[in-house]
Amino acid sequence: MADSSIVQNTGGYSRNLWQRHGEAIVTGLCLLFIILAWQAGRNNFQTPAVILFALAYITGGYQKAYEGLEALFKAHKLDVDLLMVIAALGAAAIGYWMDGAILIFIFALSGTLEGYTMEKTNKDIKALMQLRPEAAVVLRGDREEVVKIEDLKVGDVILVRPGERIAADGVIIAGSSAVDQASITGESIPVDKQKGEEVYSGTINGQGALEVRVSKLARETMISKIIGLVQEAQHTKPPSQQFVEKFESIYAKGVIGGAMLFLLIPPLLLHWNWQDTVYRAMIFLVVASPCALVASIMPAILSAISNAARNGVLFKGGAHLQNIGDVKAVAFDKTGTLTIGRPRVMDIIPFGDIAEAELLRIAASVETLSEHPIAKAMIQAAKEKGLLLERPVDLQALHGVGVTGVLGGIKYIIGKREVIKDMTLSAEQETVISQLEANGKTVIYVSGNGQLPGILTVQDSIREQAVKVVKELKDMGIKVFMLTGDSKATARAIADQAGIGLVYSELLPAGKVEVVQQIEAKYGKVVMVGDGVNDAPALATASVGVAIGSGGTDVAIETADVILMKDNIEKIPFAIRLSRRTGKVIKQNICFAIAVAVTMIILNFVGGVINLPEGVVGHEGSTVLVVLSGLRLLR
Repeated sequence: MADSSIVQNTGGYSRNLWQRHGEAIVTGLCLLFIILAWQAGRNNFQTPAVILFALAYITGGYQKAYEGLEALFKAHKLDVDLLMVIAALGAAAIGYWMDGAILIFIFALSGTLEGYTMEKTNKDIKALMQLRPEAAVVLRGDREEVVKIEDLKVGDVILVRPGERIAADGVIIAGSSAVDQASITGESIPVDKQKGEEVYSGTINGQGALEVRVSKLARETMISKIIGLVQEAQHTKPPSQQFVEKFESIYAKGVIGGAMLFLLIPPLLLHWNWQDTVYRAMIFLVVASPCALVASIMPAILSAISNAARNGVLFKGGAHLQNIGDVKAVAFDKTGTLTIGRPRVMDIIPFGDIAEAELLRIAASVETLSEHPIAKAMIQAAKEKGLLLERPVDLQALHGVGVTGVLGGIKYIIGKREVIKDMTLSAEQETVISQLEANGKTVIYVSGNGQLPGILTVQDSIREQAVKVVKELKDMGIKVFMLTGDSKATARAIADQAGIGLVYSELLPAGKVEVVQQIEAKYGKVVMVGDGVNDAPALATASVGVAIGSGGTDVAIETADVILMKDNIEKIPFAIRLSRRTGKVIKQNICFAIAVAVTMIILNFVGGVINLPEGVVGHEGSTVLVVLSGLRLLR
C-alpha cells in the first residue's frame, strides 16, 4: 500500500515537473543532439552526424511542426511555426544541417523563454486561488462542525479564530477584530471590524475571534468573482490582438510568396548560384516572420491587467483596458460614488421652546423601527449624543412621505414637506428652510398634534478623495460630469464641493442613458462610474462602465466593464494612466519588431552579410525582448 502511494506521488510529481519544464527539457535535448552531431562531424563521422542532427530537428521542432500543420489543415491558417520548420528543412536540404539545427534550437529556446516569462503574468491568479479557503467551522448549536466551503449555506454561522482566513462573505454577529483586507481591497492597514459589519472570504482575521453569518454562497463571494473576472480578462483578446492574429496569417502567406520570388529573381537578375539563393531564401523566411509583432500585444495587456488586479482594479477584458485610455469624459453618479452613500444629521433646528436634544430624541424614537437610511441617520445621531430612545406605539409607514407613531400620548409624523401640508409656516421659518435646501440639505419635518416643534436636516457626505480625483482627471484633460436623480440644489451643493461644474440632476435611469449618449456624441469616449441598480443602464451604454465593487449592487458589478474592489474612486486616474502606458509600450514593441525585421531583410538581400544563425538570433531575440518589454507593465 505504501509502495503504491509512493509510486502515485512520484508519478504526480513527474507529471507536474513535465508540465512546468517540459519545453525546457526538450530544448535541452535538442542542444545536446546538436553538440554531439557537431562533434561527430569534426571527427568525420558524417552519417552519425546527420542522424544526430535529424534527432535535434525532431526533438526541437516536432511540437512546432505539429502545431503548424494542425493550423494549416484544420484552421486553413499558415502560421509562424510552419515557416520556421520549412526554413530549417530547406537549410538541411542544401547541406546546411548545422544552421538549420541552430534555427530549430533557438526557436525552441525562444518558446521556452516566452513560456517562463508569460508564467509571471499568471502568478497573481494562482495567488488568488490560494486565498480561497477550503473549509469552514460552522456553529450548530453548542457544537462545531468542519464543512467544505462549497457546502456552506446562506444563514450559516461560521467561527473564525484569530489568524485564520475568513471562509465566506458575511456579516459579523459576535466579536470584534482587525481584519487584513489587502487581498480584496488593497488596503495595506488592517481594518477594525465589529458586530454588524461586513467581511469578505479570503481576508485574514486578526487577534479577535469572530462569529460570521454567511451572506453569499462560495461561488458568489467577492474572491470568487475576482478570480472569475481575472480569468475572463486573461482569455479575452483585445481588438488589436485579434487584428494582429488575422494579419499574421495574411502576412505569413506574403512571406512564403516573397521567399518564392527570392528563389526566382536573384538567379535570373543577379546571377546568384542556386545554393546561395536557397540559403538566402531560408534566411528571409526566418527574419521576415512576424513572431515579434504577434508577441507585441498580449504580454503587455496581460501584465497591465495583472498590475491593475493587484491594485484593486479588475478589467473584464483587454478591450476595456485599451478603451479606458482613450476616454475624453468621466461621468460620476452622485450617491454612493462621489458621496459615501450614508446620510448624516447635519442640523437640528427647534421652532419654539423645545431643546435640540429633545427634538432629536423624538424624531429618532419614532424612527426606531424603520430601516430607511434617513431613519438610521437619526438613530445614529441620537446614540452619539447618548440619548435614550423610546419605542413608538401604532407605528405606520407613509409610503414615500415618512412615518407616523404615538410617543408619550402624542401622535408624531416625521417626514417630507407633505406631512405639514395643512400647516402655515411663518416667513422666518420659510426663509430658514429655503436656505437649508439651497445648500443641498434634505429637510425632515417633525410634526406633533398639528404643531411643528422643529426640523432636522440630513445630507450625504462627499468622499474625502473626490476633490483630488476630479482635479486629477481635469489635469489629464478629461471632462468631468455628475449625473444624479437628486434635486438641482442637492446636486449643485455636492458638485461644488467636488469641483465639478457640469451637472445633470433629477435623472431617471433612462435619463442617465440619454445624457451619457449626448456626452459621447459631443466629446468622445465616456467612462461612467456608478454603484446602484439605477446606474446599470448607463454603465452598459458608456464606452467603459466602472462599478464600485465593495458597496455596489450585483447588477452594477455584472454590467460594468471595470470593477473597483474598494470604494476608492482615486483608482480611476490610475486605470487611465495604466491604459495609456500600456498603449505606449505596445506601440514601442510594434515599432521595434518592424524595425528589426526590415533591417535584417535588407542585410540579407542587399549585403548578404548575415547567416542563418545570426538571422535566427536577431529574429528570436527581438521576440523575447518585446515579451520582456510587455512585462514591464507588471511594475
